[in-house]
Amino acid sequence: MDTFTPRLIAAAAIFATLTLPAGAAEGQEPKRIEREIRIERANANSIQPETTLSISATGTVVREPDIAHISAGVETEAETAANALAENAERMTGVFEALERAGVEKRDIQTSNFNISPKYNYPRDRAPRLSGYTATNTVTARITDLEALGETIDALVEAGGNTLNGITFGLEDDSEARDEARRLAMEAALARAELYAEAAGYRVARIVSIAEGGAPPPMPLMMARAEAGVSAASPIAAGELDLRADVTVLFELVRED
Repeated sequence: MDTFTPRLIAAAAIFATLTLPAGAAEGQEPKRIEREIRIERANANSIQPETTLSISATGTVVREPDIAHISAGVETEAETAANALAENAERMTGVFEALERAGVEKRDIQTSNFNISPKYNYPRDRAPRLSGYTATNTVTARITDLEALGETIDALVEAGGNTLNGITFGLEDDSEARDEARRLAMEAALARAELYAEAAGYRVARIVSIAEGGAPPPMPLMMARAEAGVSAASPIAAGELDLRADVTVLFELVRED
């Protein structure tokens, strides 16, 4: 049972002695005045915390994506680092040209990884042996024409691309959808708080605090290694996006009158 304990007030009597300076006449005794001073103080242990309820809720909205990001590129191997880089550069030039022919603007193409590393063989009972070098160049491209996404992927593979690391779908502007998810999350938190309060014989008095949770990162649709000769117009399904907002709200509850 929720109880309320009134604050206890304790009064302490303190006697202070004040000494006044001596009078003008020499040899006059100083005057002493005693005065009672009352100080009121509260007993800290008598203050009861309010009744609170913490609710975590989620709001989700569904939207069709209007953009996609693909991560693709070229991986080449050769006996020397120079040859690996030269072959990689030639094939990567074809990938850039294929993306531009597909309508992807240069500003929407960005190098995300460039690496060259030695390659070793590990014979049994022998020291590792250098067998060549691997050059990797990967770009991330922003695709706005989702209907041509499959054709775009096929074009960059035919142009020399042999790595396809993933596809991520999204919204050009997701602010409206995320705000709608936030509203739904707050409505759910309020409704649940009122339900719990009513069941316990209380009512919601106020909101003490609101904390928003972080949104989960998007997951890539697929990861694969592509090979030349893939048939045209690879089927790609954009599906739908779930945009979620998480919120934790602390409510203060009071007894129903």
